[in-house]
Amino acid sequence: MKIVVLEPLSVSEEYLRQRFEPVLAAGNELVCYDAKTSDKDEQIRRAEDADILVIANTPLSGDVIRACHKLRYLAVAFTGVDHVDLAACREKGVAVSNAAGYSTNGVTELVFGLIVALYRYMLSCDERSRSGGTKDGLQGRELYGKTFGVVGTGAIGRRVAMIAKAFGCDVLAYNRSRKPELEELGVRYVELSELMEKSDIVSVHVPSNAETKRLINADMIGLMKKSAILINTARGPVVDNDALAEALIEGRIAGAGIDVFDMEPPIPSDYRLLKAPNTVLTPHVAFATDEAMEIRAQITADNVRHWLDGDQINKVL
Repeated sequence: MKIVVLEPLSVSEEYLRQRFEPVLAAGNELVCYDAKTSDKDEQIRRAEDADILVIANTPLSGDVIRACHKLRYLAVAFTGVDHVDLAACREKGVAVSNAAGYSTNGVTELVFGLIVALYRYMLSCDERSRSGGTKDGLQGRELYGKTFGVVGTGAIGRRVAMIAKAFGCDVLAYNRSRKPELEELGVRYVELSELMEKSDIVSVHVPSNAETKRLINADMIGLMKKSAILINTARGPVVDNDALAEALIEGRIAGAGIDVFDMEPPIPSDYRLLKAPNTVLTPHVAFATDEAMEIRAQITADNVRHWLDGDQINKVL
């Protein structure tokens, strides 16, 4: 079968081929492209004769999926799949797997990096140090003893909750189902409104879908303490960023650390969140570490190998 990697996966082609070696040894072909493209015609040109297609976070439309007449399996080298037209995959009978778990550590670490950056005024401290300033007005806060709210306790949310406990936080969680291993650590599951109202720090870790779109809306942001901060390293549409920007500008909450937006960066210059005070913004980098990219390549190769063996893993469809 022909396997097409539609975009680079942030590892060398040599490394990727090593991960796919068992698949290649069985006589399958691997074609790798070293540049991303969002042009539908170019995507079709690259993928039209693929039996198996590998993508990361480049949007894949129904037009492209339907034009790939041989396509039987889509390996998404990403956790979220909201950039893929899953209805078209169902229509064509294309199986889909994701790379769940590859970035758990990387995303979790950035969450706490954003929190510390906000609590200790890291950007202002750097600017002061470089311009001959002092610490005046930069007295920060500690995580210890704070109430930490985790919205979504999947793999990343669970990891965040565990580390928040290690910092000495009282952890609240909101999720469709409770995780006994977290409750054993003292994490308390509550309704979302109670979490938003009581937390000093709110960290969002839910996927983007019809149920979670604008889950953190103006009403929910309005429940937050004036001293509270919001962290979003999940997906942009989960938070109403216009409402968040307004709350920050009006001083109704203390700050925000945001890695995901309503679009993939670059962010338009008129995007309201860019004008909001007390924010640390990163260009969707939470998942992007050397270690995570290597893990992702291995998971993706394993997904393909298992599907070829008739044993699909990390199944989305």
